[in-house]
Amino acid sequence: MDRLKLSLRGALLVAPLVLSGGNALGRDDGRYANSPLKPWFDSLRSHLGPCCSDADGFALADLDWESHNGRYRVRIDGQWIDVPDEAVITEPNRAGRTMVWPVKTAFGISIRCFMPGSMI
Repeated sequence: MDRLKLSLRGALLVAPLVLSGGNALGRDDGRYANSPLKPWFDSLRSHLGPCCSDADGFALADLDWESHNGRYRVRIDGQWIDVPDEAVITEPNRAGRTMVWPVKTAFGISIRCFMPGSMI
């Protein structure tokens, strides 16, 4: 019985840390402060929320994303992840390159924002 109480107490202490892992925290370290695209990146949003900035997303190589029947999927850390329709940014891509903003949690990786490349 004491072990059960101790396990429950431990779970209650750890749960807030695990659940808060889904929040995307910005990590703008100033590298892009002088970029003419910074205000545009900062304003990007999907239906799932703000993408944050260029510093939070990363460019994908052509081999790491694909489109099939109007749906996208991306490869992150060797794993293919379906991009929810709500995560796709539909405004014109000023950066030109395909980008993704993943959110890594204890439950896996989800996609906050996805912006297909300009395909030029």
